Amino acid sequence: MRVGLLSGGNSTEREVSLASGKSIYKACRDLGYQVKILDPIDGIRSIKDSILSVDIIFNGLHGGDGENGEVAKYLESLNIPYTGSDQLSSATCMDKNKTKTIVFENNFLTPGWVMKNKDSDDIIDIDLTFPLVVKPNDQGSTIGLSIVKNKKELRKAFELAGKYTSSILLESFINGREITVPVVANKAYSIVEIIPSHDLYDYECKYTKGMSEYICPADLSINLSESIKDLALKVHKILNCRHYS
Repeated sequence: MRVGLLSGGNSTEREVSLASGKSIYKACRDLGYQVKILDPIDGIRSIKDSILSVDIIFNGLHGGDGENGEVAKYLESLNIPYTGSDQLSSATCMDKNKTKTIVFENNFLTPGWVMKNKDSDDIIDIDLTFPLVVKPNDQGSTIGLSIVKNKKELRKAFELAGKYTSSILLESFINGREITVPVVANKAYSIVEIIPSHDLYDYECKYTKGMSEYICPADLSINLSESIKDLALKVHKILNCRHYS
C-alpha cells in the first residue's frame, strides 16, 4: 500500500507537524508501508497530482486547514481515503466553542465560557471570575493562549489571542492535574499525566525535549481511571470522531 503522509503545511503549527511527521514516517516504514511525504506548504490543492498517486493519505497536519475540515473535504472530493475524522467532525472539533457547547448539551462538565470578537469593546463585561483562560477559538498547541488574573492582564491576553483569530474564547481557569486520554478505534487506552516545567503546559513545554514529564499510566485509582477513560470515549463518540482522538 502506498501511503501519502501530509506533513508541514502552512498553519501556525507547521513545525509541530513536521516533527510529528518524522515519527509517523518511521512507524509506517517499520510496518512495511511505502511512504511518500507530501508537504502542502502552498495549500492542499497544490499537491493534487501527488495525492492521486497514493492509495491512502495519513493526515499528519496540525492546525489550519489540516484540522478544520478543509483538507478532509478536499480529499473526499478526490475520493481518496484518509486517516482521522471526517470534514464535519474536524470542523466541529477545531471550533472550541462548538465543541464545548456539544459537550455541555450532553451533560458533561466543562468550564464556564464566553465568546468575544477581537474587536469587541466590552471584553471586561463578562460573567466570569478570575483567573481566566484566554485563547483563540480555532488554534491548537497553546498558541495565543494566556492565563490571566486581572483586567489589565486580560486586555494584553486579548490582544495576543487576536493576532491569530477574530474569535476569542474566555473560560474559567480550573486548577488541577493535566491528563490526556488516547482513543483509537473506539477504545480508550492508558491515561497519560503531563507535568510541565512551566506553570502552563505551553508551546515550549509541549514541543521541547525535557520540558515536560509524561507519566503513563497516570497514578490514579482504578475506579477513577476507568471513569475518566469512559468519559473520554463518550465524548469521542458524541463529537463523531473517527479513528483516533
